Amino acid sequence: MQSPRSEANTRRDFIKTTGKLAAASALAGVALPHVHAAGDSTLSVALVGCGGRGSGAVVDALSNKTGPIRLTAMADVYKDKLDGSYRALKRGPVANQVEVAEDKQFLGFDGYKHAMDSLKPGDIVILTTPLAFRWVHFQYAIQKGLNVFMEKPVTADGPSSRKMLKLGEEASAKNLKVGVGLMSRHSRGLQELYKRIQDGEIGDVVMMRGYRMHGPVGSAFSTKYPGNPSELMWQIRNFHSFLWASGGCFSDFYIHIVDHLCWMKNGWPVKAQALGGRHYKVNTEDKPFIDQNFDSYSVEYTFADGAKMFMDGRCMNGCNDIYSSYVHGAKGLAIASSSGDCGLPSSIFKGQNADRANRLWTSEVKADERNPYINEWNDLIDAIRNDKPYSEVKRGVEASLTCSMGRMAAHTGQEITFEQMLNHEHEYAPGCDTWTADSPAPVRAGPDGRYPIPTPGVVKDREYGPNPA
Repeated sequence: MQSPRSEANTRRDFIKTTGKLAAASALAGVALPHVHAAGDSTLSVALVGCGGRGSGAVVDALSNKTGPIRLTAMADVYKDKLDGSYRALKRGPVANQVEVAEDKQFLGFDGYKHAMDSLKPGDIVILTTPLAFRWVHFQYAIQKGLNVFMEKPVTADGPSSRKMLKLGEEASAKNLKVGVGLMSRHSRGLQELYKRIQDGEIGDVVMMRGYRMHGPVGSAFSTKYPGNPSELMWQIRNFHSFLWASGGCFSDFYIHIVDHLCWMKNGWPVKAQALGGRHYKVNTEDKPFIDQNFDSYSVEYTFADGAKMFMDGRCMNGCNDIYSSYVHGAKGLAIASSSGDCGLPSSIFKGQNADRANRLWTSEVKADERNPYINEWNDLIDAIRNDKPYSEVKRGVEASLTCSMGRMAAHTGQEITFEQMLNHEHEYAPGCDTWTADSPAPVRAGPDGRYPIPTPGVVKDREYGPNPA
């Protein structure tokens, strides 16, 4: 079953098709050195993580029209990923801006260093590996004086969230510009809706609803590890199946809707309670699923003023598909995303029913600003070229933490607060900055091939138990 499509192509579509408002820095107004590529005005880009998301981000970046920009380095731990991305980019719409010599194509767990070493201070690195490595790669980018675009989610646990918040402050102190791939806030329709909600057009926000319910997608539901390559390398390829690598399907799939609904509310929830389960434990060939995900989630978030946000996710074939989001106010209803993560148009209605007769406003967006993926790159590169304060790190971490809080509430059967999630000490991928292809995986299969999974009400202080003895 295909998941519903939004108007703009997603990064996942890139390999098949080959074709924010900036968060104000706390340092706004402080005189800092202008970090920009030295020499001519050309910006060079390195890609670290050559899957569909990274390749799509390259196309979005190189589509920028404000000045010369090119891809000059690539890195991945899988040769087929790197080679496939390079071939697709050279066949695609930005082929003549892809200038990656063979000696600038790096393999291995230290490839990110070589790719960044090939850039000049002020150039851009795209970080699109599984999220466990985000803080490692971001830390090195800051050392090299590079501007950064990183994919979402940016964290899955408390320790890495605290690291990323500190690194975000360091990046701002060095006047580096950092974008995070939460493109909803760069949707021009959602930006206008946000202004209208803040101006009181639907009254006080009392409840919000988000849905992403469709058939299984990505690598979220895996069967037994085949024995090669190494267990760690296999988990990296199947990253949606493991909480350390992606935050699981809850964080990776649902973060866009969680983020833009919290934006509409102008805050983050303080706590969550939730439920979920594994209804289907085998695939259509009767092979057991061994991943760490539930196949359905329902999370109730509570904000400081008592307002609620409900996020429902389901990965099941044959069920009613819903992929949209809604904001309920005391005076009316808003449709935030009509289809997909941030699909146009956004609308406002009188009362609580989205009937055509009750519609008061529908977003109208110029043709050249309808793609939020392009918009977020336009906004980031504008900040780089014109030296504007720009950091989305804190918001990226907070959106990731909000997802992790809801996910942990479902996985433990407990009420989890934002502060509990931020300060939790369970680190899902300790020592990942020293890993090689032969390092032990952070979660390991038992004799039956199954990995530690959430057991709500049994394991209550962490999302899953220890590795089998």
